[in-house]
Amino acid sequence: MTRATFHYDKVFALELGDEIQNLQIEYSAYGKLNSDKSNVIWVCHALTANSDVSNWWSGLFGEGSVFDPSKFFIICANNLGSPYGSSSPLSDNSSTSKKYNLDFPELTLRDCAKANLLLAKHLGLKDIHLLIGGSCGGNIALEMAYLLNLRVEHLVLLCSAALESPFNIAVHEGQRMALEADCSFGTQKEAAGSKGLMAARGMALNFYRTFDSISESQREESAEVTNNFKASSYIRYQGKKLVDRFDPLCYYKLLNTLDTHNIGRGRKSIKHALSKIMCKTLCIGIDSDILIPAQEQKFLADFIPKGKYVEIKSNYGHDGFLLEFDQIKQELIKFLA
Repeated sequence: MTRATFHYDKVFALELGDEIQNLQIEYSAYGKLNSDKSNVIWVCHALTANSDVSNWWSGLFGEGSVFDPSKFFIICANNLGSPYGSSSPLSDNSSTSKKYNLDFPELTLRDCAKANLLLAKHLGLKDIHLLIGGSCGGNIALEMAYLLNLRVEHLVLLCSAALESPFNIAVHEGQRMALEADCSFGTQKEAAGSKGLMAARGMALNFYRTFDSISESQREESAEVTNNFKASSYIRYQGKKLVDRFDPLCYYKLLNTLDTHNIGRGRKSIKHALSKIMCKTLCIGIDSDILIPAQEQKFLADFIPKGKYVEIKSNYGHDGFLLEFDQIKQELIKFLA
């Protein structure tokens, strides 16, 4: 794996009217380009993931698998706003030599897609064999496919949608309220916002999984338990895990960014925008997903001209796109064949 940072030496204009100076995009790449640069797999990562695809999608990665570095040039860029090296609230503002913090410009997912295209141009990539993403990453991939049009050969969208639903925006607002309730959030104090982030993650996890999966994995062995429940410990543990690897300011800004997603904005309508995506497209839904239900993927497949829908059965809900490796692998193999 090669890890590098692309520095853009021009002003990066944002969709909502602001701009980023000294834009930087941290990315990871695996394998080598072939002579005609036709073996590119571009992966867009989810909300709190990073560019190391071999880590969080390990079941699809490796020799003989779908993401095979011996055959393909596989690239993933850290999303703008994330704390893993791309421009974010943790970046230095060159004009003041201070961190942006909450003053970091508001982004849209369209900005994230356009930043990825700047990186592709920098690397001399004109065509993409496979463009793939799940959840937030799928939404970014959808925007990239619209902008690139026929330069994408295959598009795969997992647990994503044409726009951010009112349901999801409501979930995000609850998480923002949890962050704002932490009086240290947005300050220069050590570990500022950590308690808010822990609570926000705990709220989200229930929508990432299902009633059955949590009930089965966190069931008490004794009927006499009246406190210190396994389910309570599990939620706190998952919140602490995110605090240890993510930043509260980045999380807050990324929730705002997610809410802007609408493929039809400024493009007549959602259906009209989807009709312009002419690449061969596979939309994968999960039957138990309550965050982005399968109907959202069916809608994409219905209005993307070369769209196809398949459904995966999973007990894990939305997180199934990160866990159901075998089923996803089989669908990808059939699609790419």
